[in-house]
Amino acid sequence: MIKIPFSFLPPEVLKKLSYMFFGISSMVERNFPFLKVDLKQAQMRISSKEYISMCFASTMFFFFTFGVLFIFVLGAFGVKKAYMGFVISLIFSIFAFLEQMMYPKMLVRKRIRGIERNLLAAMQNMLIQLNSGVPLFNILVSISMGDYREVSEEIGKAVREINAGKAQVDALEEIATTNPSLLFRRALWQVVNGMKSGSDMAGVINECITAIAEEQVLQIQRYGGQLNPLAMFYMLIAVIVPALSMTFLIMMSSFMSLNDFGLKLLFWGLFGVVTFFQLMFLGVIKSRRPNLLGE
Repeated sequence: MIKIPFSFLPPEVLKKLSYMFFGISSMVERNFPFLKVDLKQAQMRISSKEYISMCFASTMFFFFTFGVLFIFVLGAFGVKKAYMGFVISLIFSIFAFLEQMMYPKMLVRKRIRGIERNLLAAMQNMLIQLNSGVPLFNILVSISMGDYREVSEEIGKAVREINAGKAQVDALEEIATTNPSLLFRRALWQVVNGMKSGSDMAGVINECITAIAEEQVLQIQRYGGQLNPLAMFYMLIAVIVPALSMTFLIMMSSFMSLNDFGLKLLFWGLFGVVTFFQLMFLGVIKSRRPNLLGE
C-alpha cells in the first residue's frame, strides 16, 4: 500500500482523485528526473506520474482543510483579514508537497542504512560458514532466514529466484543491479565475479569484509569531523541567539506599548523557533550518523 506523508485521505481515495491531476503532473515530472529511480529503489510499485498526481490530490485537500481551519482561528482572535488563513495554508501546503516529493528518497536512504548496518555481520557469517565447508546456496538460505533485516530480505529475493530455476550468478546480479546501497552492490559483484572466475570464495568474502571495515573507519572519521561545526551551529542558534533575543525582548517591552497577550505571543513564538531548531539539529545529527554504525 502506497503511503504519502501529510495525507489525510486513504490511498484508495487518493488514487481515484489522482486522475484529475495527470495533466499538471506530466509538466511537474520533468523537474524531478530522479523520482522514477527513487520510487523503484524504494520498492513503491507506482509510476512517477501517478505518484505526483496523488501528491497533488493530497496537497489540495490539505490546503482547503487547513485554509478553512485557519480562517476560523484568525476570526476567533478578532483578525479582520481572515482570508489570510488561506495564505498561511498555502505556505504549509507547499512545504507538505515538497516533503511528499522527497519521501521516496527518504525511504531509499532508510533502506541503505538498514542494509549497510547489517552487511558486515552477514558477510562475516558467510565467511565462517564457507570456512566450515557449507555450500554457498545453503549459506544464502541461512542468511535469508537470519536476523539481518534488509540484507536478509534482499538475499531472500535471490533465494526465491534460484529455487524457481534461475542460476545463482544471475539471481545475485539481478538484486545487485536494483539495490540502492553501493556497498551491497560492490560486495555482491565481488561474489559474482569470484563465482564466474572460480576463485576461492573464502578469500573473496574476506576481501569484502576488509573493504567494508575500512569504509566504516572512514565514515566514523568523517562523522567526527562534521560534529565540530555542527556543535558550533547548535551553540549559536539554540543557546546564544535565544538568550540575546530574550534580553532584547525584555528591554523593548518597556518601550513598546504591548499588552500582556502580545508580549506572551512574542515569547511563545521565540520558544517555538528554538524548539524547531532543536528538532532540526537532532535530525541533522541523526542523518549524518554513519550507515555502518548500529542504532
